[in-house]
Amino acid sequence: MSGNPLDKRYAVLGAMLIAPTVLIFCAVIVYPLVSALYLSLFTIFTPTLRGSFIGLGNYAYLVNSPEFWRSLWNTLLWTVCTLTLQIVFGVAAALMLHQNIVFRSLARSLILFPYFVSTVVAVLVWRWLFNDLYGVMNHLMLMAGLIKMPLDWLGSMPNAMISIILVGAWKYFPFVVIAVLARLQTIPDALYEAAKIDGAGAWSRFVDITLPQLRDVLVVVVLLRAIWDFKEFDLIYLLTGGGPIIATQTLPLMVYKDAFGLNDMGRASAVAVSMMLVMLSFMVLYLKLAGRGERESQP
Repeated sequence: MSGNPLDKRYAVLGAMLIAPTVLIFCAVIVYPLVSALYLSLFTIFTPTLRGSFIGLGNYAYLVNSPEFWRSLWNTLLWTVCTLTLQIVFGVAAALMLHQNIVFRSLARSLILFPYFVSTVVAVLVWRWLFNDLYGVMNHLMLMAGLIKMPLDWLGSMPNAMISIILVGAWKYFPFVVIAVLARLQTIPDALYEAAKIDGAGAWSRFVDITLPQLRDVLVVVVLLRAIWDFKEFDLIYLLTGGGPIIATQTLPLMVYKDAFGLNDMGRASAVAVSMMLVMLSFMVLYLKLAGRGERESQP
């Protein structure tokens, strides 16, 4: 017995409607991924994109490369520290802006400034602030008596790593503020009123009401910001260039150096694929832990 002709027409219409999305997904996701996997199996000279097949040779090189492991450690350190500061300061700022404070609308607008300003402009300002000869940071610390000699913020360790972490947290924490503030405005006031009647203090209300209500949005925020921070390139490249030497070099900077500095597109592709595998493993682990916590919190 043949199927309903109307159902067939609906199936064809559905396939036609979803086809552009599938084509775009293949163009921007599948093709670059397959190309990176393919190139990572060759020694590719970047200017000509020609080379010879070496199989897993690039990956074997990375496993035995101290530079790769140092870059991986720098990437994880940058991501964890920057993300932690973003979450802490973002949630704190959102809680403050949720209160009935003076000039609340103006404060909400100004706090988004770091996120919307160009990365190049922000880096130029911060490089001026961090300058060891005429920078404002050293000037203020010298006046306060905190230091006796100007500090080299971007040219020595651990100052360089601390500097890029602070700048990254400042640049991207408004994203957390936007997401958390939007969720705070949907929490019913009756929950807080009932908690006050029961004698719960401010900290108890935050732990027992606010945090559980923010759990879902924080899962999404942490997931997105972790992905974006892990692959951050322009801010770190413009601030330190990965220096001093490779002390602040992350995996995206290593990809750039291998591809366009050493003209080895095959090795750069292997680093990029390794980045994807690391991020994929951490994201799967994080989602499992988040899902387990959500199931345990349900009655």
